[in-house]
Amino acid sequence: MVGLLGWEGPVSKLRVIDSHTAGEPTRVVVSGGPDLGDGPLARRLGRLKAHHDDFRRSVILEPRGSDALVGALLCAPTDPGCAAAVIFFNNVGYLNMCGHGAIGVAVTLAYLGRVEAGELRLETPVGDVAVTLRTPNEATIENVPSYRFRSSVAVDVEGVGTVRGDVAWGGNWFFLVDATSIAGLSSISLEAEPDLTETSKRIKAALAREGVTGRDGAEVDHIELFGPPVAPDADGRNFVLCPGAAYDRSPCGTGSSAKVACLAADGKLRPGEDWVQESVIGSRFVAGYRRGPNGEIIPRITGEAFVCGDNTLIRNPQDPFRNGIG
Repeated sequence: MVGLLGWEGPVSKLRVIDSHTAGEPTRVVVSGGPDLGDGPLARRLGRLKAHHDDFRRSVILEPRGSDALVGALLCAPTDPGCAAAVIFFNNVGYLNMCGHGAIGVAVTLAYLGRVEAGELRLETPVGDVAVTLRTPNEATIENVPSYRFRSSVAVDVEGVGTVRGDVAWGGNWFFLVDATSIAGLSSISLEAEPDLTETSKRIKAALAREGVTGRDGAEVDHIELFGPPVAPDADGRNFVLCPGAAYDRSPCGTGSSAKVACLAADGKLRPGEDWVQESVIGSRFVAGYRRGPNGEIIPRITGEAFVCGDNTLIRNPQDPFRNGIG
């Protein structure tokens, strides 16, 4: 036992709350994270990237985490009207926003006794997200304004052929493709996950090779394959490959926001209507939107999250994998 001191200095401890939203895990760092100073959250995110990436790695990567895990560092909000500020990160870097993670953060704050049922706001690097905590486990988020940037973009995908999809913003950049248009994809299901993952990787590589980007040259780092639902009371099913090549177990909050923006652009979903989105594992979000004051699409995503762990992570200076594996 090393106890409170390692051979080269103090052991650092981080309190984390683990939850899952529709099957997708979120790890909220409650205490023990790095001091990022004050100022705009985007600036603090920059400090985290530049000076404390070992913190991200230690929280997310094995042996303490996994490729599917999304981290959320709680910070003091710049706006005192927000319940918390949050920086999201994953196995390869940082996320602008995370829909399933925002629901997980709201449920975690309720678990900690920091918020009660009702209205609250979370500050993210790309803007404030309104949250309605309906029960201790169900929340609705109003995401940042979302939109379709380009429609029916054709790319030549190695081993697949020409694939057409939409580039859309839902808090992250997505390329949305109708899976039924791709030969060889039998279904959006766990059994088909290896094929779905490999196809999505090849599509992402084609986007990079052919210079397909979001606004201002932003990388399109999420691939969303969609198709018909399985449940009779759902409207669609998706498979989302995240930037670190892990698939989203939930229907993806920012991905569902991008989907809603595309449906609205095509006139297939009116303001206030529900779109029930299934994930590859059969979990679901209920999505929709309203029009903002300038006509913008403001998506809403409703889902359930459940706390499944209240833990302390330990980083021992003597541990060769204190900053993760990989």
